[in-house]
Amino acid sequence: MAQGIPDEVMMNAALIKQLAEVARDEALLQGVLMRTKETPNSSELVTYAPFTLFPSPFPKAAFLQALAVQTHYNTLVDRISQDTEFLLQALASTIEVDDFSARLFKIHQQILNEGGSRSIVLGLNRSDYMLDKRGDQPPSLKQIEINTIAASFGGLSSRTPDVHRRVLKMADRLEESQHILDNNPAAGLAKAIAKAWELYGSERAVVMFFVEEVQRNVFDQRCIERELWKRNIPTFRKRFDDICKTIRLDQDKRLFVGGNEIAVVYFRNGYMPQNYFSEQCWEARLTMERSMAVKCPDIVSHLVGTKKVQQVLAKPGVLERFFPDQPQVVEQIRATFTGLYSLDMGDRTIAMALAEPDRFVLKPQREGGGNNIYGSEIIQVLEKVKDSSERMAYILMDKINPAPVQNYLLRRDAPLAVSSCVSELGVFGAYVRQGKDLLMNECVGHLLRTKSSEHSDGGVAAGVAVLDNPLLV
Repeated sequence: MAQGIPDEVMMNAALIKQLAEVARDEALLQGVLMRTKETPNSSELVTYAPFTLFPSPFPKAAFLQALAVQTHYNTLVDRISQDTEFLLQALASTIEVDDFSARLFKIHQQILNEGGSRSIVLGLNRSDYMLDKRGDQPPSLKQIEINTIAASFGGLSSRTPDVHRRVLKMADRLEESQHILDNNPAAGLAKAIAKAWELYGSERAVVMFFVEEVQRNVFDQRCIERELWKRNIPTFRKRFDDICKTIRLDQDKRLFVGGNEIAVVYFRNGYMPQNYFSEQCWEARLTMERSMAVKCPDIVSHLVGTKKVQQVLAKPGVLERFFPDQPQVVEQIRATFTGLYSLDMGDRTIAMALAEPDRFVLKPQREGGGNNIYGSEIIQVLEKVKDSSERMAYILMDKINPAPVQNYLLRRDAPLAVSSCVSELGVFGAYVRQGKDLLMNECVGHLLRTKSSEHSDGGVAAGVAVLDNPLLV
């Protein structure tokens, strides 16, 4: 079995320079692309998405553990989304102090009061993990979060395996090249969208990719669009501006945007407060939620992905509510939890964080990367909010301590230098439910992102992490 890239390869400067040139060209050939910072809404000028020169070693047992638990996480998200009482209790304190969560929850309540619109449910999730290394113990897989909205890089991660295979073959590492796993999340995500489109039942209706104003990561989404067009399923892309101008419901609550009937709204936008730049944006979100179109995610599944729900699930006995007769499933999920603490409880948690801030991560109810708070900043934030209800907008999590590995991070205009790196594994899940019938529940692929160990937080889109592949050891 592969054991990682040996030092004689990693430290051969002439070879590394040659491999990096080939790797960049291969990434462009394979379609591992992003638009540039200078022209983020035009494909006239593109570059390669940042990636590692070599695949990073990852323990096979932990990798298989992450894949095996994903369908249970899909089921968990789906069951929570149907448990109105639990969600209200879990988010009660958060919606008092966090305006964004409160606005989302208000839409959820309005949909409930109107009788709901969830005959077809489509979930595309990504559960993210790091390896926690403590002393002489083998590394353990610990969940960072689960993303229920706009989980990205299922497209580009379908294109990176061949890049690393080419690099390893050129480095005369044929055995390692054969250990790079096939990976095609784009096809699995598209399969679930296609299933929801079919259930909607109108060949004229389209899949609407609801996208951000700035679209550097367009090619990641195009991979999924391409898979849908292969099935003769029409797609189009719309931003909030476009939607606000032309959105409407007919008398049967069918959704129309720009004259097109919408079968599926696939959210790649709408997960951060700044996405809603006007009241019209909130009205458009409500209209989408009220419609018969399949939403991915619908508002309640969006809320299930909040950090507060993650923290509540870690309390003793809570998972059993959703898997009452499945202790093995509960054990599988709970094994991936790290320490998660509420700030509702008062000074005990806050005192713990103030005493040893380097042991923890402070998390607000935000998605999109780059929001978490570390080290001395935890002290600054908690000193401000510890005596007010504002503290309930955060949760506290044990900091995961991965063992660093050596790699080269290839970025446009960045020097070629070896870095001490840590990796984060994401696992994609897809499910479709109609009424009470779960028609699809699958693990559809993985994503490895790697960053310099000097960075605490931030993903690929945030400019910190790069795309990678696991080399199972």
